[in-house]
Amino acid sequence: MKTAMFGGSFNPVHKGHVQLASAFIGQLSLDRVLIVPSLIPPHKQVHDRIDPQHRLKMCELAFEHSEKIQVCDIELRRQGASYTYETLQQLHEMYPQDELFLITGADMFMTIESWRHPEIIFSLATVCGVPRDSDSITQLQQHEDVLHSLGARTAVLDAGVMTVSSTEVRRRIRAGEDISPLVPAAVEEYIIGNGLYR
Repeated sequence: MKTAMFGGSFNPVHKGHVQLASAFIGQLSLDRVLIVPSLIPPHKQVHDRIDPQHRLKMCELAFEHSEKIQVCDIELRRQGASYTYETLQQLHEMYPQDELFLITGADMFMTIESWRHPEIIFSLATVCGVPRDSDSITQLQQHEDVLHSLGARTAVLDAGVMTVSSTEVRRRIRAGEDISPLVPAAVEEYIIGNGLYR
């Protein structure tokens, strides 16, 4: 089995996340993608912090019709900062026979060698990068050489993905603007129903 971890704050999850997971399933013939909301992301400050259970529920709603995509609360159950190497170690224990992949955004892909214990990450999973646009594909491909020299296996997505950010979704909510083009309908309903990000 090929299993990918797709972690992040998902604050909130949006259509770009959904499209991205599907694109990687297609490109890498993945059997399973685990959506892993972080408790405390170590790499960035969380703005508009909401209850992690809200973020988890929105992920479940966003991916409820996706056969190969499951939402996993492994990092929410673990206390403290959500370090990727620890999560991959746990996933390796859970799925010892699986080939693991780690899906990252462009910024994360370009800096992953500076994360906590990158050598463990590289030993456990193929690191997958997502270009922001056609220009950043070249950047990511060049950085693959750096990662290969450190012993990493890599894959860069060669398909275009929808450029949406959680920051923009939150901004639109605060401004009272329409978010339906950016988030799945069930997620929009949940955000409005729970008065989130206002």
